[in-house]
Amino acid sequence: MNQLLNKVLARPGKKDILYDVFFLPSNKPKPVVIFCHGYKGFKDWGAWDLIAKAFAEAGFFFLKFNFSHNGGTVENPIDFPDLEAFAQNNFSKELEDLEDVINYLTTTKHFHEEAAVTNISLIGHSRGGGIVLIKAEENNLVKKVVTWAGVSDYKTRFQEGSESFQRWKETGRTFVENGRTKQQMPHDWQFYEDFIQNEERLTIKRAVACLDKPYLLLHGSKDPTVAVDEAKKLQSWNPKSQLEIIEGADHVFGATHPWEQGNLPQHLQKVVAITSTFLKN
Repeated sequence: MNQLLNKVLARPGKKDILYDVFFLPSNKPKPVVIFCHGYKGFKDWGAWDLIAKAFAEAGFFFLKFNFSHNGGTVENPIDFPDLEAFAQNNFSKELEDLEDVINYLTTTKHFHEEAAVTNISLIGHSRGGGIVLIKAEENNLVKKVVTWAGVSDYKTRFQEGSESFQRWKETGRTFVENGRTKQQMPHDWQFYEDFIQNEERLTIKRAVACLDKPYLLLHGSKDPTVAVDEAKKLQSWNPKSQLEIIEGADHVFGATHPWEQGNLPQHLQKVVAITSTFLKN
């Protein structure tokens, strides 16, 4: 298996993007899968490498990457050494990052022997689910889209009207604790301002209702982070979509970070199998 790890997509005038590629060499173009991590996530989290290998073994060209302002750096892509970059992240930047990754993949000739760049599917986990849905609706190069524990709405998560929201507005910065690293992770007020300025584009319900390509949703029945009702809402906005509820699964389908076992947890194995079948058909 070919693994191109921690490769740099250089973007003049913008922060570089770090990405990994996994595939079985055959000199034949394979369907492309691009994976987007979620909030406080990164491409090397938990079992994502095993996920990448599983898709490669199933015959896909699999690419995963760090969003440019996720808090990681080129030198240290794991965890969050650059909290100032994290403070400047927003949904528009993540959509631009994904667009640049798609464009890079489709215009870089040395990928074309192994990557079928006219057959691109997107997978997004959690917050990344909203990003891939918006991008799939607006980019014709994307043929299918999958969300794993995907969110249905960004606006409600700002908790407008709460005391903490008012303090954020007054001070210009708010903090969210990372439960695993115990870091106080900052969000600058620009995050909310960018959302309001681009609210129509960033409304997931609009994107899902307008989506005219195959859409698969997978969600754990015991997800404590994103309620399964959000998956049911997403499915109701696009009745042609396919919803699969993984009984007993949590938000990360049984994985943890670090994941030191050699095999995927049972729930993630099921997620990969269902997703792989959907993307092949």
